[in-house]
Parts: sequence; C-alpha cells; structure tokens
Amino acid sequence: MTTFFIGLALLLVGGALYGKVCEKAFGPDDRKTPAVRLNDGMDYVPMPKWKNSLIQLLNIAGTGPILGPIQGILFGPIAFLTIPIGCVLGGALHDYMCGMISAREDGAQMPSLIRKYLGKYTYPLYNVFVCLTMLLVGTVFIYTPGDLFITQILRTDNGAGNPLVWVVYGAIFVYYVIATLFPIDKIIGKVYPFFGALLVLSAIGVFIGFIVKGYPLDNVWVTGVSGVHPEGLHFIPVFFVTVACGIVSGFHSTQATLVSRTIGNEKEGRMTFYNMMIAEGVIAMIWAAAAMGVLKLGLASASTSATDVVGIVAKNLLGSVGGIIAVIGIIILPITSGDTALRSLRLIISEALKIDQSKKMKRLGVSIVIFAVVAVILVFAKVNAGGFNVLWRYFAWANQTLAVFAFAMITVFMMRNKQPFVMSLVPGMFYMFIISSFILNAAIGFNLPWPVSYAVAGVLTIAYAAVLLWCGKLGKKKI
Repeated sequence: MTTFFIGLALLLVGGALYGKVCEKAFGPDDRKTPAVRLNDGMDYVPMPKWKNSLIQLLNIAGTGPILGPIQGILFGPIAFLTIPIGCVLGGALHDYMCGMISAREDGAQMPSLIRKYLGKYTYPLYNVFVCLTMLLVGTVFIYTPGDLFITQILRTDNGAGNPLVWVVYGAIFVYYVIATLFPIDKIIGKVYPFFGALLVLSAIGVFIGFIVKGYPLDNVWVTGVSGVHPEGLHFIPVFFVTVACGIVSGFHSTQATLVSRTIGNEKEGRMTFYNMMIAEGVIAMIWAAAAMGVLKLGLASASTSATDVVGIVAKNLLGSVGGIIAVIGIIILPITSGDTALRSLRLIISEALKIDQSKKMKRLGVSIVIFAVVAVILVFAKVNAGGFNVLWRYFAWANQTLAVFAFAMITVFMMRNKQPFVMSLVPGMFYMFIISSFILNAAIGFNLPWPVSYAVAGVLTIAYAAVLLWCGKLGKKKI
C-alpha cells in the first residue's frame, strides 16, 4: 500500500505547489470577468466560487475517473504514480489554462480559441472533431449510467429487449434536454450541490472502506512495469488512453470554457479549474486502489467488466445500503458530465453558425438537432452487437486528441504573452506521441506494428512542436 500513499502525497502536495506555479505563470488580476460584464441571465451568470468549483468537478468527473482507472490498474501499481504525476503536470494545467484563457476572451468556447491561436485552417478540423466528440460523450453518458442503474440498482437485464432499459435511458435523456435548454443557474446550479455531496460521500466511503479492511495493494518496486498487464498491452500508449479522464482529458477543456462564463473573479480560477482536476485525480486513485484490492482478494478477475467491479467494490466495502449509495454516486458522475457536454455542444454550434442563444426558439432549434443525432447513436449502440464497444474505443482516443489541440492552443497563447510555454508544450508533445502511436497500431486505426507506430509517432511529435513554435511567433499581442 506504500506506493498508493506515495502517489496520493504526490497528487495533493504536488497539486498545491504546481497550482501556484500555474497561477503565477498566467497572472490573474482584478479585471471584470465575462460573467460580470456580459451577464445575460442565461449562460453568462456570476455564481459563488464554491458552486462553480462543484459544477466544474461534476462536469469533468464522468465515468472516466472510475471506469478508466479500474481498467488501468491491470498495468500494476505504476498507475499509482503515473496518475498523480500526469494529473498535476498535465491535466490540471490543461483545465486551468483553458478556463482562464477563455475568461480573458469573453468566455469564448474552444473552437473560437483554436481559431484565434492556431489559425483558420485548424479551426474547421477542430470544430468538426469536437462536435462529434461531444455527441459521443452525450451518448456514452446516457448509456453507462443507465446500464449501471439497471444492473446495480434495479438488478435486472440490460439488454435492448427489456423495455425498462429504454424507460431509464429516456429519463436521463429528458433531464439532458432540460439542462441544455434552461439557464445554467436555474437547473445545473440548483441540483449540483446535492449531486456533489453524494459524489464526495461515496468516494470517502470507498477510501475508508479499503483502508479499514486492509485491501492488499502491490508496490511498484516489487512488480515493475513490463509484462504486468494480463493481455500484454503496451503501457505506452494504451495506459494513457485507457485511464484518460483521471490524468488528462480534452473533454475538460469544453467544460472549463463553459464555467469561465460564471466565475466572478479571475483569482477564483485556481480553485475552480486546477484544484477540481486534482480532486478528480483523487477519485481516480481511490477507485484504482479499490479495484486492485478486489482483484488481489479474488473477488474479481481481469476479465470482469469495469461496471461489475464497481458493484463488487461498493457491496464489499460498504454493505448493501452503503453500496447502493456509492453506486448512485457513480451513476451521477456521467449524468452530470453528459448534460453539460450537450450544453457545450449547443454553444459551440451556435457560436460557429452565429445563432443568437438568447432567443428561446433558436435554442430549441439547435437542441432538437443535437438530441435527434444523440438518439440515433444511442439506439445504434444498444441494438447492435459490439456497437457500443466500437464507439467507446473511438471516444477514448478522440478525447485525448482534443487535449492535444488544447495544449497546442495554450502553448501559443503562453508564447505570445511571454509566459513559460514549456509547461504546456511538453505534455502536449507527450500526448501527441500517445494518440499517434495508439491509432497507428490499434485495430480500430491503421493496425501497424509497434516499431513502425512508435517511429512515425516520433516524427509527428517533432512536427507538432515545430509547428507550434512557428505559430507562437506569428502574433505578439498581449492580453
């Protein structure tokens, strides 16, 4: 268990220290934020720091920081070190900078930021890419909480032939419609404090549970890294694509820019954006440890699905009643990410097409199109054998690809403002190598041998850095 506690210390202490470094590098000041200057009662609405922080945490904490680490721990206890290091140096920096740059740009969403800092040719590519990813996020976060509710709470079959499945999906779908259409402080701002309390309590319960029960956790100096995964998967890049949200997630950039429209002071940014990613890292660490514990005790195996592991952990550590509460907390995670994913998609599409979102009918028109597409994808994923697995694999890779775009935007912004841009350039290069080598080798990609995939990925990573250094010199305006 020593490696776990070393990792937890790295996450908490490193987050506290590096968060201050990131804040100093950006330089928040007392200028009026978009929420104050552009208050429209709909998307630009000043809210208290505690509420913004809680909303940001729930926005970004989907199934990723639970299901990802449960699968990632199959690589061994090295996960207890790579999760915190990646979260501190990469994920939290990514979330903080995206949120703060958006605040400096009148709450602009990611596509607009990409257009300004990476150019007009990158903009359409990113815009299409992010819209497709948001659709997949919305669909995935109806599917996974729905199935968890059906199998873990209702204890019934989750096949497409069960009418109850579509009733549960429909209920989540209706909530998403409401959350997407109505003002952010009327729906999301009202229900999230309750959801947040449930999330925190379930995570604390699991943490205390595996400590009290003395779950056996391996140490990295005993197992090492190579050859640990039962299927022989390569740690680089598969681990970093698998864990995703617990370390770095491009999806978070779309949520940080959304919340940038509700912060009342720039100096609230470190708590709202950086520290909430650290909190997500803590959740990821807790579930990685719990999953390793049930594997070591023989309560689950490497072939046990991640959703089944959730039920096993909850019941074993917290009992019948406590386990149900914990599972409900986990069900809430993807729901509170899916609603804002589709809300972000509405804003992104409207911004690109210049559709005024202060008009109810125009909001409704954009939303109808979005939800019609989500419904089609959801039905496809459920009724086709293996359909959801295909969508999930593409989603996991696409999520990390969005992060590469975001790191690139941050790097150019920091270069033009004479800030230490290496802070974002290095993690951006790392993830460029991850996504390139993964898709080049994967069966859902180009299916090339690992040596070739690594070599080509290396060339693409160098090209990525060179292009960014060139882009950073094109503009000198400081904001």
